[in-house]
Amino acid sequence: MSVVGFDVGFLNCYVAVARAGGIETVANEYSDRCTPACVSFGPRNRSIGAAAKSQVVTNCKNTVQGFKRFHGRAFSDPYVHRLKNSLVYDIAQMPTGTTGIKVPCYYTDAERRSVVDAAQIAGLNCLRLMNETTAVALAYGIYKQDLPAPEEKARNVVFVDLGHSGYQTSVCAFNKGKVKVLSTACDPELGGKDFDEVLVRHFCEEFGKKYKIDVKTKPRALVRLYQECEKLKKLMSANSSDLPLNIECFMNDIDVTGKLNRGQFEEMCSDILARVEAPLQSLLENTKLKKEDIYAVEIVGGASRIPSVKERISKFFGKELNTTLNADEAVARGCALQCAILSPAFKVREFSITDIVSYPISLKWHSAAEEGLRYVFPMNHAAPFSKVLTFFRKEPFSLEAYYNNASGLPYPDPTIGQFLIQKVVPQASGESSKVKVKVRVNIHGIFSVSSASLVEVQKSDETEEPMETEQDNGKEEEVQPNTTTTEEGKGEKKSDQPPQAKKPKVKTKVLELPIENSPQWQLADDMLNLFVENEGKMIMQDKLEKERNDAKNNVEEYVYEMRDKLHGMLEKFVSESDRDALSLKLEDTENWLYEDGEDQPKQVYIDKLAELKKLGQPIQERYTEAEERPKAFEELGKQIQQYMKFVEAYKMKEEQYDHLDEADVNKVDKLASDAMIWMNSAMNQQSKQSLTVDPSIKVKDIQAKTRVSELFSTCNPVVTKPKPKPKVELPKEDTPAEQNGPVNGQDKPQEETADKGTTGGNPTSETTQNKPDMDLD
Repeated sequence: MSVVGFDVGFLNCYVAVARAGGIETVANEYSDRCTPACVSFGPRNRSIGAAAKSQVVTNCKNTVQGFKRFHGRAFSDPYVHRLKNSLVYDIAQMPTGTTGIKVPCYYTDAERRSVVDAAQIAGLNCLRLMNETTAVALAYGIYKQDLPAPEEKARNVVFVDLGHSGYQTSVCAFNKGKVKVLSTACDPELGGKDFDEVLVRHFCEEFGKKYKIDVKTKPRALVRLYQECEKLKKLMSANSSDLPLNIECFMNDIDVTGKLNRGQFEEMCSDILARVEAPLQSLLENTKLKKEDIYAVEIVGGASRIPSVKERISKFFGKELNTTLNADEAVARGCALQCAILSPAFKVREFSITDIVSYPISLKWHSAAEEGLRYVFPMNHAAPFSKVLTFFRKEPFSLEAYYNNASGLPYPDPTIGQFLIQKVVPQASGESSKVKVKVRVNIHGIFSVSSASLVEVQKSDETEEPMETEQDNGKEEEVQPNTTTTEEGKGEKKSDQPPQAKKPKVKTKVLELPIENSPQWQLADDMLNLFVENEGKMIMQDKLEKERNDAKNNVEEYVYEMRDKLHGMLEKFVSESDRDALSLKLEDTENWLYEDGEDQPKQVYIDKLAELKKLGQPIQERYTEAEERPKAFEELGKQIQQYMKFVEAYKMKEEQYDHLDEADVNKVDKLASDAMIWMNSAMNQQSKQSLTVDPSIKVKDIQAKTRVSELFSTCNPVVTKPKPKPKVELPKEDTPAEQNGPVNGQDKPQEETADKGTTGGNPTSETTQNKPDMDLD
């Protein structure tokens, strides 16, 4: 079972795996632990990661990146259309109305549902969607050995994550074995991309004045400029001197050049840098903490390396910033740790995590007495959680969940979804039925109405004292909305009855009610299944295309490799006419590959390679035979010499062979002599043949003579036959029967001896054998 954590960022992705030795960030096929979040669509297949990144310039119209921003958004969203104008590729509306393309803590319900759907389409079993700041906190705290005890005051640590396209902060309280997220604050529109935009605008203006070119009219040129500006930004983080920016053949065969230093860059970005402190201030206000209450400030994320950003954060808290975590891999490692905690395949140190809901959630319904009643789950509410709401209704009713407009939500539509409670009927007496509705925010941070039940009251003639028993989960909390509290109090508590009065026996029956969920922008089951099917088809198409390209590359590789060898190592083993014929065939194949053979089915390339090998394989086999034949003859010769030396030693009547039969030795002598004659004949015959023709004797025939022929099977048992051991006579014993058991009626004396040994003062050898009665660990 694989336990994996994914950090899918706006620009790059990291994958961490839990193994016996700990958490490891895995490398991709290019031996790089950082994989670009990029997909390129070709005419036949997709390229993903680094392969797609290399096509950003050459295939910019069909190469998609930064798609994380479109999760769960409507095509009509102004944010989508604002971004659409800055993209070099096009986006289109899907049938569901969404833009189809570890999550930030500011992700809404719709975005989280979109990520879960995407994981399902990709064939992943998602155990938990984890807020990025929470994953960082887990990666930080689980290895800390000096955390305060649970009963002591918690240690407050601030985490600042400034990535490519998002800015997130959180403050967490740590105790030994647990972490609690106190609050989060963010700026979804602030990230490293904003600093890149400043550089791109600056050089677009400079090149326009200096070279009279409009960069924004050429998508390829604009993409190249973005790449160079990103490199320049990273260089300025490490150097304060003037740094050059040079691009060859930028536009219209014009080479452009420019320069910038860190001071100028920070001055241009002053308005962006001013936005760094606002989320930090919100953290302290939400938690009512003072700067002195903060134990440490940890920074992660690629853009957190910008010196001016670090300087502002450090100045705000009045502390030195900590960089104990890997700025790029901390989120993926935290996700892998959480997955290992949830998985039964790993035993992990106990560490509890209490997350929060980043935005306040309102639940609204309509009542006959009053319109627009609602219940609010406050901001920074601990998650996951579930609550039970009690209603009194005579007919089906609906609940509407949405984010509060005053919560700073960066989206125009705050709706989470509508939930219809069906099959609600009044009691037999005509009174309103008691309906219990369970709402929850699950481990992914997704809101839902998980269940609804109707309490049916059944009265009987018997009388007994009233008793109502309700079983409730310890993590659930029953809440009675304002409109129903009075009615429920009247129905359940009657203060004017005497305490000893008898009531009619009341039986209750709980009926589960169906719920029609209509979450905002979630894929329907049929559409989700269609996407899963399409993804499977694309995976298969990618696999077939890879096999086709491999077959084509094998032909091309064979052409170049064989051409070099014909004038090199294989030159002595091919006749001039055969070499000319094969060279001509190789040249024709090369021309075919770049013309008619550019785009052919896989089988065509396989057949073409087979045609070439039909001519080239015999030449390579002659070379291989010539290389291996001397070794095979040498091995056979050594074996024959060994047998001949053995025969000579036997004839010299050496003592170690005097046990052997003369007929067997003579047979070994004859077989060794015959083998020597065969080997000499084969060597002479082969030496007379030209290297350009097939050999008269193959290496496999020589090896068979050495290992599996009559020579080996007959001679080896004779040569290795061991000398028999000399016979030794054993002395006769007087009373051998006493060792095996009692003889001549000696049972009784032996029993008496045993009795004496157990009852007398001197224990016998048999009494010491009673030790197995002891308890053994």
